[in-house]
Amino acid sequence: MLSLSPLSGGSIASSYRVELENKQSLFVKISPQHPDMFIKEANGLRELRKANALRVPNIIFVTEEILILEFLPVSSPTNRRVFFEQFGMQFAQLHRCNSDQFGFDENNFIGSTPQKNFPRMNSWKDFFITNRLEFQFKLAEQNRYIDKEIVSLYQKLEKHVEHLIQGDGESPALLHGDLWSGNYLCLVNDIPAVIDPAVYYGHREADLAMTMLFGGFSEPFYESYHKEYPLNDGWQRRCELYKLYHLFNHLNLFGEGYYPQVVGTMKFLIK
Repeated sequence: MLSLSPLSGGSIASSYRVELENKQSLFVKISPQHPDMFIKEANGLRELRKANALRVPNIIFVTEEILILEFLPVSSPTNRRVFFEQFGMQFAQLHRCNSDQFGFDENNFIGSTPQKNFPRMNSWKDFFITNRLEFQFKLAEQNRYIDKEIVSLYQKLEKHVEHLIQGDGESPALLHGDLWSGNYLCLVNDIPAVIDPAVYYGHREADLAMTMLFGGFSEPFYESYHKEYPLNDGWQRRCELYKLYHLFNHLNLFGEGYYPQVVGTMKFLIK
C-alpha cells in the first residue's frame, strides 16, 4: 500500500481511498453501525450487477468489519443532458429486471435503518403497507416522534392507500432502493454509476419517488426513462405516497426536522 486517504460524505461508516503499489485504487469502508451492514450492501451490489443495466463497483472483499470495492473515479459531466438521458434509460432498463414476488430474500438497510424485505409477498399494496409504512410508523412510535396529529393523519391515510395503490399487473422490479443524488456518480465519458443500494423487488414508481424527493435529477432523466419504459397514469401522485416511506425514515434517522414534511405529505395524500 502506498497511501490511505480519508473520504468525506459518509455518515454510516468511515471511508478511505487506498492506493496500491500497482497503481490500483480501492474504496474501503470500515466501522459499520450494524454487524451485517457491509454483507447486505455487497449482496445488493451483486443483485444490481445481475441486471447488467447500470455501472456498479466490483466487490473486492467483504466481511462484517470491512468492505473493499473497486474505486470509481468521478468526473464532471461533459454534457449534462447526455449524462441524464443515458442515466434515465439505464435506470429504466434496471427496472426491466423482474422477480415473481415483492421483497428480497433477506432484510437489509435503508441508511442505517433496518429495511424489512422478507418474507416476500404477492401483493405490492400489502408489501408496501406492512413492510414499508407500518414498519416506519412503529419505529417512529418507539422513537417518540408520533403525536396525535400524525396518528389521526395516518389513520385517514390507511383508508386512502387502498385506492392509491391499484394493481396494475406490473411484475416486481429490481430497485436500487435509495437512489438520491449522493448515491450516483458520473464517471469518465459521462457514464452513470450507482452506489450504496437498499435493494429489493418492488414497484418501480417507488424508486422514482426517491429520485424526486431531494432533487439532483434533471428533466432529461425522467424524459428518457419514460421513453424507455412508459409510466402509468397517476404515477406522480403515487410517488408522493412512496416518498412518505423515506420521509418517515429520515424522521427516525435525523429527528423532528422532518416532522413538517411527514405531516404535509400525509395531508396532501388524504385530500
